[in-house]
Amino acid sequence: MLKSYIAFDLETTGLDPQENEIIEIGALKVREGKVADRFMEFIRPVSPVSATITDLTGITNEMVADARPRKAVISDFLDFCEDDVLVGHNIAFDYSFMKAGAAIDNLPFEKMGIDTLKIARKVHKDLDSKSLGRLCAYYRIENKAAHRAYHDALATAKLYQTLAHYFEAEDPKLFKPMQLTYKIKKPQPATPKQIAFLESLIRKKGASLQWDPETISRSEASRMIDGLLKG
Repeated sequence: MLKSYIAFDLETTGLDPQENEIIEIGALKVREGKVADRFMEFIRPVSPVSATITDLTGITNEMVADARPRKAVISDFLDFCEDDVLVGHNIAFDYSFMKAGAAIDNLPFEKMGIDTLKIARKVHKDLDSKSLGRLCAYYRIENKAAHRAYHDALATAKLYQTLAHYFEAEDPKLFKPMQLTYKIKKPQPATPKQIAFLESLIRKKGASLQWDPETISRSEASRMIDGLLKG
């Protein structure tokens, strides 16, 4: 079992790292098996947080309104990670969002990782669900605020230690860090029609949004338009 690593979790506005945004990063730095440092911060999204995401996470638009923008938070998180191995539950999801978010600002994010979901699928074929909540219930791991990034990250760290305690000796390869990968699609620039419609919506709604018509991508424009129409 690794004694030093970063356990992390994200809350996002949806499931697609190319279309949706990170709204919260939660992580803990483990050194010699103990929590040595923490990272907990909201990110101010370009588009409003939907009612569905608020119902799931408890994160409201008011909570992220004064948060720092993506680049500042992700840059600090990359510094926090140093060269550590990442541990996450369904880590491919969280890594894809971090990789995509970092890439927008040309920040490198190449990491090794351990996925507790992958481990659980191998050692707990008997369980009907391998979700973090189900596994925490099975092992009686307390999670004081499920679907909030830091608390899920802390629960994941406890789950990793528990799974390693019971199963690493019999299947050590399952617990070895693997290179994390995510291929980022090249963003397409917003169309003139999108930009014109977005400018019209902003004037009509009296919205205050930070964006650059010269650099905004097609997906970012679409996300902002959807947010303004729903708002």
